Amino acid sequence: MRNYCTLIWHAVALIAVLLPAAAQQKSSIGARDTLQYNAAAVTVVAMRQPEYNLEVPLATTVVPQEQFRLNRNYGLDEALSLVPGALVQSRTGNHDVRVLIRGFGARGAGERSNAGTSRGVRFYIDGFPETEPDGRTAFDLLDLGATQTIEVLRSNASALWGNASGGVVQLSTVPAFGSRYAVAEVTGGSFGFLRTAARLAAPLGADGVVYANLTNTSFDGWREHSHSSNFQLTAGAVAHLAERTRLGMFVVGASNTFRIPGPLTEAEFQTNPQKAQDDPAVYNPTYVARDERRSNRLGRIGIRLEQGIGEGELMVQLFAQPKFLQRSERNTFRDFTRYHVGGSATYSLTSALGETARNRLLLGADEQYQDGAILFYRYDLTTGGRGPLQTNKREGAENTGVFLQDELTIGAWSIVVGLRHDWLTYYYGDFLNPRLNDRRTFAQLSPKVGITYRLAELASVYVNYGRGVEIPAGNETDPASVFGEDTVRAINPLLDAIRSETYEIGVKHILFVGDGLLRTLSYDVAAYFIRTWNDLIPYRGGRFYLPAGRTERIGIELGFRSDFAEGIAVLGAVTVMRTRLAEYVIDSIYTQASYNPALDGKTADLSGNAMPGVPDVFATLRVQYQPRWFDRLRFEIEMRHVGSYYADDRNRYRVPAYTVFDAGVQYRQPLLDGTTLVAEVRGMNLSDERYVASVWINPDITSAGAAYIEPGLPRNAMVRVGIQQRW
Repeated sequence: MRNYCTLIWHAVALIAVLLPAAAQQKSSIGARDTLQYNAAAVTVVAMRQPEYNLEVPLATTVVPQEQFRLNRNYGLDEALSLVPGALVQSRTGNHDVRVLIRGFGARGAGERSNAGTSRGVRFYIDGFPETEPDGRTAFDLLDLGATQTIEVLRSNASALWGNASGGVVQLSTVPAFGSRYAVAEVTGGSFGFLRTAARLAAPLGADGVVYANLTNTSFDGWREHSHSSNFQLTAGAVAHLAERTRLGMFVVGASNTFRIPGPLTEAEFQTNPQKAQDDPAVYNPTYVARDERRSNRLGRIGIRLEQGIGEGELMVQLFAQPKFLQRSERNTFRDFTRYHVGGSATYSLTSALGETARNRLLLGADEQYQDGAILFYRYDLTTGGRGPLQTNKREGAENTGVFLQDELTIGAWSIVVGLRHDWLTYYYGDFLNPRLNDRRTFAQLSPKVGITYRLAELASVYVNYGRGVEIPAGNETDPASVFGEDTVRAINPLLDAIRSETYEIGVKHILFVGDGLLRTLSYDVAAYFIRTWNDLIPYRGGRFYLPAGRTERIGIELGFRSDFAEGIAVLGAVTVMRTRLAEYVIDSIYTQASYNPALDGKTADLSGNAMPGVPDVFATLRVQYQPRWFDRLRFEIEMRHVGSYYADDRNRYRVPAYTVFDAGVQYRQPLLDGTTLVAEVRGMNLSDERYVASVWINPDITSAGAAYIEPGLPRNAMVRVGIQQRW
């Protein structure tokens, strides 16, 4: 509690210092520059309609392409390093990442179908959900090379977005209307990294665009048995059909495979971090022997219609997404044939209330449904594929939500009130054992209220309160096997929805200093307190989950950018967070008590321990230099630091802190008639730090120890050469 009070005091003191400076600031630039700067900070994901970041009473970050362009563009860890509150860790150097926003998503790492997926945070591409109805997200379709901007909503977002909205990440692939370009590029890098891409865009009508992106990536990997490959298509067309009618069509598709090397014990990590998990005392047979892998083929087509109706705007979108998934996992070969369909409808109405007041009303509904056949076969070690059929079932999930939001602006004040109701249903059918057929519905009402005060034209302070909901993901609903419950029912009756509430205060400020050394400074500071109930604990390596008690998180986030004379910019993101298991009692009958006889027949009170998987501190600092005297060159140096944390709720396995350094350079050479040659080089982990990139939460403890470590890549580099043609 003393640590919590200290952190609260520091947050209040920091905001108290910043408020007077923001209130006294006067804009010293012309209206044209002000409008240009604000336009770059427009967010859609925060309010489900366009609004200036400064007016939103929530912690949001908009990441333009230029901030993540000088990278391999393979994993989200490369794109979100400058988002405060967001920690993204690459698990094997490919697109499989562990994503946390303010601690949400921490448990989404481990063996039980967690490779290649995340939870607790919702993801969207061009407004269409990548997150499935049960809250899990796979990253197959996310192509950073085709992404124009990324918006991150760091605040609790269930009042607008529903289930698993501890944060929201939206990737936009639509080029600026009227764009006309062709790009071809090839990237090579360490450990067999090879990426080729072709990108096209052309105007569509007077105010529209049509575009297509093809990307093919292969990566041999640094660790044994960690090869990955991914072919991606991203295409779309947006056109104005009439003055107030806009139609868009969006297509994405991917075919990818990645192999899973498994976790290492501390001893293995110290002696040979490249090895895959091959100790029969830990897992039998091993990851290599059973060729643990995920092979996914999936696509989605989405249609969006925006239509003016009276003084309001109606937006309707529909999507259909087939999936063909195969996995070798835990001695079984698994076939999934799924379809994911859904859509949404929103209506917004803006009304003027005199000269200094306006009201914006938003109401809408979302629907997602996923179902399909699932076949499990005993894994055949000789053929690497199907043996005898063991399971023939269906697992359906549906997420239905309706919401209402009203924003009233009077002078410098803005008040936002929102409310959403979600119904989250699982459908289970077993064709070999029909008595296991089951259905379970979770329901939740999520309110939100936020207040913004504009201290100046480019400065605001806000407070908000909101409740959140997250249902157990599909692979977390299995009953415990301790008393044979898994033979009599398919959905664990002890599970409940994870519920949370968030209190937040923040400041956003854009300061134009003048013509001296420092030209501009922008920052946002947010302090928050979060309580959750029914947090899930993985037992027996994630074989089943149970809810336990209450957790608490308190934190401060700072994101900033300062632009200096001579083309120098300094960007940074700092997060300081304290977490604890406030009320946390587990029953040892569900744990592996044979490895801790003292707990046989007893409960363990873990109240006061730190939450597993969540570091207290993480930060990024980046320095960019683009010489005014030779602006074809751009240099970049980046430092990333992640503090220590625990891999288990008993706080026995402490993951050490690490700091890595990157550096990159870009050169642009104009050729003829709008053609430009672009060459980029980047070195990663230049100090060759040996570090733990990610962990498995609450690992199994065997006679060989606890295997929970996923090592990070050593020193590596990439080189990209591209030709760009613009008309």
